[in-house]
Amino acid sequence: MTSVFLATGRRVAALSLIAVAALATGCASVTVPVTASAPNVERLKSSPPAPMGVGEFKAAPGKAADADKGLSVRGGNTIAPQGGSFAVQLRDQLAAELKGAGLLSTDGRIVVSGTITDNNLDAGIGKGIGRLAARFQVKRDGAQVFDKELVAAAEWESSFMGAVAIPAAFNQYGALYQKLIGQLFDDADFKAAVKR
Repeated sequence: MTSVFLATGRRVAALSLIAVAALATGCASVTVPVTASAPNVERLKSSPPAPMGVGEFKAAPGKAADADKGLSVRGGNTIAPQGGSFAVQLRDQLAAELKGAGLLSTDGRIVVSGTITDNNLDAGIGKGIGRLAARFQVKRDGAQVFDKELVAAAEWESSFMGAVAIPAAFNQYGALYQKLIGQLFDDADFKAAVKR
């Protein structure tokens, strides 16, 4: 458990340092690291579901697909996904959480897949807004037993100064992945679909 807390703290510190370094060099691209979060691992360990695998994750056509490769912040700095796709990043985040709780399986009995339906980041002056939405599906023994769209959103005070606002936006946006996966783990229908 302590190692998960340390990993989460390191993730935030690393992302902040990367963002500050990007600002110092002008326009840059920053990626969000994927690590298991202590709250999500604790959710899983406190009421363990059946072990599960992670299937295909993709971006929905249209707006979500356009934003799947990167999001621009204040015109020049870009937050880029690990693996070249925010859908892949969401898949990897789910896998990291399951692995952190010892529940990642490769037997194919229960498989979670998903489609990002909305992906937005705005670090405007005064207020920053981030939104990440995905439709998750669960197949159990080949039959679909769960299909639901979930949304994680955040609002924060966004400074006039880019050197403050851009790292804050990167951190807030990066946290949406763990938040969305946490909502999935807390969803009553999901729990029923993946119970032991």
